[in-house]
Amino acid sequence: MDVIDSHTHVISADADRYPRAPLGGHQSDWSKARPVNHDALVAAMDQAGIAQAVVVQASTVYGHDATYVVEAVRAHPQRFVGVFSIDPLADDAVEQMKRWIGEGLAGLRLFTTGSTMPGQAHWLADEASYPAWDYAEANQISVCLQMTIAGIPMLRALLARFPKVRVLLDHLARPDLSDGPPYSRAEPLFGLAQFPGVHLKLTNRTIAAAGEGVSTADMFIPYAVNAFGAERILWGSNFPAAEGALSDLLSQAKAAVASLPQSEQATIFADAARSLYPTLTGAGRG
Repeated sequence: MDVIDSHTHVISADADRYPRAPLGGHQSDWSKARPVNHDALVAAMDQAGIAQAVVVQASTVYGHDATYVVEAVRAHPQRFVGVFSIDPLADDAVEQMKRWIGEGLAGLRLFTTGSTMPGQAHWLADEASYPAWDYAEANQISVCLQMTIAGIPMLRALLARFPKVRVLLDHLARPDLSDGPPYSRAEPLFGLAQFPGVHLKLTNRTIAAAGEGVSTADMFIPYAVNAFGAERILWGSNFPAAEGALSDLLSQAKAAVASLPQSEQATIFADAARSLYPTLTGAGRG
């Protein structure tokens, strides 16, 4: 099966050339314990049988400086596309977007929660961010959102204003799935299915959450596909933030979606990513 990993990170050992500036004020534990540079990521992809990957800005290491993501993409242009991060409330937010796009990156990430920033930031739908959202919508720049389910009301307000914007929910916005079908605790998430631009990143975190309480991955994943369609669901390893070998993370994901038809599996593992990042049409492995 052709595989594209939609959610990876890279960390350089050279902190002088690529200074740490983590959002939240302190570097994440995973990035200190399991740093993987871009060459090592390619080696892990080769071992796992992954053709291409989306390198997402490591916000808990580099903040809004995507210089190392740029280097990764330039070093391996057939293997990677890159996603940068900005402060959408900054006066020069659009100029920063233009800068990173001009450097060869393909998508935007907004970091509103995480290990160094617990909770849910309240600035997501601030009107100061509208120019950035407008530019993303007008230029078909996909926006990854690191957020929790508590931020969905703000996201809905943004989608009402920018209905054509393409959004990817990292880790599905971290829903509670333990109650099982019909997943009432995750109702705000499923309510987003009415917005055609909303896409879901199926990661190790989601697979683990789908196995809690009375839920199983065999229950949840078909339920999510029925609501959103396979074409709006992308697999991402979250490597190396996720513990374990990249090959093991892929194997876990394949097992989790095994009940789906092969056509839907192929969409989740590659086709959906290509629809959001058209430059993922290169040669890939080999």
